Amino acid sequence: MDDGDVLGRVKALVDEEHKLRGHHEPDHARLAQVEAELDRCWDLLRQRRAREEFGQNPDEAAVRSEREVEHYQQ
Repeated sequence: MDDGDVLGRVKALVDEEHKLRGHHEPDHARLAQVEAELDRCWDLLRQRRAREEFGQNPDEAAVRSEREVEHYQQ
């Protein structure tokens, strides 16, 4: 998966998020799934860009678990 693929997935998820939020009674469970998946996509994109910046292979970046991404402490 390259940066374009990740960004395409982000766009699809953002579109779905907007659609869900536009409903009078949104599906909160699905909305939470979409938000978590968005966080994982952004995390992967940051990993890829950091690897590229430091001369490493961006294709070696890996999607992290939802738990790892959602509970990241700075």
